[in-house]
Amino acid sequence: MAHERAGQPAQPSDLIDVDAVLAAYSDRVPDPEDPAQRVVFGTSGHRGSSLDTAFNEAHIAATTQAIVEYRAEQGVTGPLYLGKDTHALSGPAWRTAIEVLHAAGVSVRAERDDEYTPTPAVSRAIVRHNTGRSEALADGIVVTPSHNPPRDGGFKYNPPHGGPAGSEATSAIAARANELLADPGAIRRTPYERAAADVERFDYRTAYCTDLQHALDLDAIRAAGVRIGADPMGGASVQYWEWIAEHLGLDLTVVNPEVDPRWAFMTLDTDGKIRMDCSSPDAMASLIANRDRFDVATGNDADADRHGIVTPDGGLMNPNAYLAVAISYLFGARDGWPAQAGVGKTLVSSSLIDKVAAELGRPLVEVPVGFKWFVPGLQSGELGFGGEESAGASFLARDGSTWTTDKDGILLTLLASEITAVTGRSPSQLYAELEARHGASSYARTDAPATREQKARLARLSASDITADTLAGEPITAVLTEAPGNGAAIGGLKVQTASAWFAARPSGTEDVYKIYAESLKDADHLARVQQEAKAVVDAVLGG
Repeated sequence: MAHERAGQPAQPSDLIDVDAVLAAYSDRVPDPEDPAQRVVFGTSGHRGSSLDTAFNEAHIAATTQAIVEYRAEQGVTGPLYLGKDTHALSGPAWRTAIEVLHAAGVSVRAERDDEYTPTPAVSRAIVRHNTGRSEALADGIVVTPSHNPPRDGGFKYNPPHGGPAGSEATSAIAARANELLADPGAIRRTPYERAAADVERFDYRTAYCTDLQHALDLDAIRAAGVRIGADPMGGASVQYWEWIAEHLGLDLTVVNPEVDPRWAFMTLDTDGKIRMDCSSPDAMASLIANRDRFDVATGNDADADRHGIVTPDGGLMNPNAYLAVAISYLFGARDGWPAQAGVGKTLVSSSLIDKVAAELGRPLVEVPVGFKWFVPGLQSGELGFGGEESAGASFLARDGSTWTTDKDGILLTLLASEITAVTGRSPSQLYAELEARHGASSYARTDAPATREQKARLARLSASDITADTLAGEPITAVLTEAPGNGAAIGGLKVQTASAWFAARPSGTEDVYKIYAESLKDADHLARVQQEAKAVVDAVLGG
């Protein structure tokens, strides 16, 4: 149930005490024996709050040292590209990382102290650096908890492929970081004032924004005069949207250039928290209210790896709906892409995408949750597009080369303007046409409480653990614990019928499990699927 003030402006009582958050970062020392205070890498790195002793100086020093050792073991000897977002904890963690990296002799390329760097800009920098190289490869770190609330911090590693680290890497890094939490003797640090002098200040912004012409038809957007409203939502894209507005000749307005680590200008998310979720109608309420000012209005989360698309006729698009439109458009508009490049989707994304891929005659590659699964395909060109239901995606450059191997919210939001310019119709109008051809979709994601032990059990489920044979009045046709596209474990399960499906998987950062569900009938049928899905999963977890 939605919070009573969801979608309403934040009040003083909703705001964090920034000084307290920063003080806790250095003052609180984690207990390595407490599972809640250890380093844990989810699908997007280690996240937590200093106030919970889950994201503190000791965590970052240990994790950075673990990355230093890991990259050495892997023979990575090139520079490390380091970026940060606008969360209060990102600056201190970024400085801690520089201190450890410098002491270890790692060459660091980073923005200035007063600059912010989106995740896709770091990925793009790594991809550009390593293209054509076989030695002195670069990797990267992004200091961001993505769309998480202002009290949180986050820290994620991108290996030389430029995308999110796989579980083999993150497991090794987390294990070593936790050893270092218990025994930090191997950690060396150079005081930031001395280390900063040796950091190569890298201009991510100009490099990334200039390169956009290789991924998008900017000429079409200019010629059509598409009126664009870009809302950085207080995140790392703010300086990028300002640069784009000034230099690329687009009719683009930066809706809100304010940066505030409290995010006092936000409307509350569905649960009543401040969260920079550009796929949430409640978090995006201010932009939605002004949708008639622009042909396309867009939002990005704090590290700009996610996108939100708002149109005058449709309001905020469901991420699945926009992914389907983007795929339908791109594979018809990019004649420089490989003829057999496929469509990548997570198995909790809409089945409407399956129908669009079939209509295009393109292979469909269905993978577990996590953008890391798209990295090989985006590197090789076997995938033209990879997208997640949580509003994260990337695609190939116009000539078929790799653009990024991480989610790129800036790219996807500008694509909406290209689509509008080239087709003369909004993305939401194009989605209505897709539904007219393929049928309507009712889709939702909900959370249910789960203990640490229950989440672990859910992640280990096998198909034989499910005893139900029907779902919402239809026979169950498949129970999956591995993704069809690559055979990788889902870390949960997916149950399918002829006209519906649900998937359940544990959260990596919260004491909940997530239920994704879709009906190709109607909203009432979806509600029944959700209700029975929870009963099916709870029966297993309670056993």
